[in-house]
Amino acid sequence: MNHLRNAQWMQLRGHTVFVFCVMNSRIHKEAESWNLPVVIIPKHKKYYDFKNGRKLVKILKNVGVTHLIIRSNKDMSIAAYAKSQLKEKLHTSYFMEMQIGVKKTNPLHNSRYRKIDFWSCPLPWLVRQVEHLTNFNNELALIPSGMDLQQFENLPSKTEARDQLEIPENALIFGLLGRFDLQKGQVLLLEAMRIAKNHNFHLVLLGEPTLGEGSDYFDEMKRLINENNLEHRVHIRPFMKNPEVFYKAIDWFVMATKKETFGMVTIESLACGTPVLGSDAGGTPEILENQSGGLLFESLNATDLADKIDRIIDQKINYDPDILKEIVLKYDHNLVCEQVEKHLKLIRNND
Repeated sequence: MNHLRNAQWMQLRGHTVFVFCVMNSRIHKEAESWNLPVVIIPKHKKYYDFKNGRKLVKILKNVGVTHLIIRSNKDMSIAAYAKSQLKEKLHTSYFMEMQIGVKKTNPLHNSRYRKIDFWSCPLPWLVRQVEHLTNFNNELALIPSGMDLQQFENLPSKTEARDQLEIPENALIFGLLGRFDLQKGQVLLLEAMRIAKNHNFHLVLLGEPTLGEGSDYFDEMKRLINENNLEHRVHIRPFMKNPEVFYKAIDWFVMATKKETFGMVTIESLACGTPVLGSDAGGTPEILENQSGGLLFESLNATDLADKIDRIIDQKINYDPDILKEIVLKYDHNLVCEQVEKHLKLIRNND
């Protein structure tokens, strides 16, 4: 979705954009619904897919593509092949979405990285990963993932938002948004709720079980709620098209994943003026700017999460919504697009 949003923004800024995708994939369907030009390509293997690489080169020539931008490392090998064939006629960019994790300095990775002209990281800790875990020697830059901040203007009041979600108007409410999945941490938050000394708060869990993966995790959530008599304090609501209503309805957003690379939901919460209680791992500490945007708890530690919840309640901790909104100004999509244009040396058609 980040890839599509960027494609749409760049098109609106006057660039000729094509979305390369596999027939009937989610990105194909979404791109068409957004009226983005689509070029269908065959599904390729992660490594050594020379057959589909040659097909891609032919398509790039026919369409007249000058800049190839990828966001998945699964596309890096075939992008590197295209660069090896088209050389200076094609500029290749990798906009990093996931952390590297392990060192990648073997000949295979070195060869691929030499064919990537530009590598963009959304946070400083990811820049450091590239510097320390790879031998990438071409242009490396810090460009945040963008967001259209206008969607967070003219929001409903907290009372109106809580009325829409049908949740208590006067309670202190923590919320978590995401599919019901182990990686998102709903069970961790429920466990913290169970062991917290202070019971004067409610939870809103916005989401649904992952399609096609059964309901085991959701069943575990419901078991914890029922066994600990939390039914009157936990409110489960389905996904909504306007999640800003959810952010406005709660007092604190909880980012409970183990190690979120770049949490767009964290930025969304701050853009709505809602502080974040996030795990002290991945990109969350940097997004919160040394806890200027909220508090941190030890990743995957339900006891520490419960302690932080108790601290928030006992000390009546709150944040100025206007200061929280200032933190996310750097993620404005117009500023991000300007940085992309600068680094890729793109000339806008309407200039």
